[in-house]
Amino acid sequence: MLRSRFVIPGRRTAHVAFTDRHGGYSNGDFASFNLARHVGDDDELVAANRAALAQVIGLSGERLSFVSQVHGTNVRTITEESDLRQTAAEADAQTTSLAGIGLVIMVADCTPIMLADAESGIIAAVHAGRQGMAAGVVPTTVAHMREAGAEEIHAVIGPSVCPRCYEVSAELRTEVAEIEPTAASVSVTGTPALDVAGATAEQLRREGVTIDHFSRTCTKESEDLFSYRRQQRTGRFAGIIWLQEENPTTHP
Repeated sequence: MLRSRFVIPGRRTAHVAFTDRHGGYSNGDFASFNLARHVGDDDELVAANRAALAQVIGLSGERLSFVSQVHGTNVRTITEESDLRQTAAEADAQTTSLAGIGLVIMVADCTPIMLADAESGIIAAVHAGRQGMAAGVVPTTVAHMREAGAEEIHAVIGPSVCPRCYEVSAELRTEVAEIEPTAASVSVTGTPALDVAGATAEQLRREGVTIDHFSRTCTKESEDLFSYRRQQRTGRFAGIIWLQEENPTTHP
């Protein structure tokens, strides 16, 4: 169910988790811990998977924030808990300064990026596929965090498809590289490819963000994760980030 967990310390603690495809209720192509409702899975099973995720990370299901991802640059800002009861917004990033709310990004090859300035108490979750990366979803989200008061931002980059496996046409590689040169790569067979995760890491570096962890796991190569490139009818795993208030310690 949970593939990995990380902590970014500060005045508050930012917790980061990435799920895998095991330990859930879904069947067939979605077996078993699919968290997406838009892929054709049984909605009741997806709801059960989401409830299980909330329980495992210590949040209630009503405090997990999902968005409708459209490969763009819109950033959803959650300013109060009532925002969670609204229909999922079309966005590819979300941010909050509220404790106890899990920001969720779903992927099956795209790059999930969790951002936090735990000292100021501002976090964000970013979905960066080829289109979103090229459009600037990463710097746009960082700018939103800075406007809210974030200063020392740290990043955890989760599993995504690696450049060895992300073959594209020469025309598409050139098109993307004209926007973000570091995205241009070569596949394991020597054909044109893209390195979306590497490009997002470079964008984070240019924005002055510290990368605490950069996953080396490729979604297409790992049977433990959902991958659209490996199997188009498939589920989605997730990256989640949430803030936790630290109890003040008193000394006699």
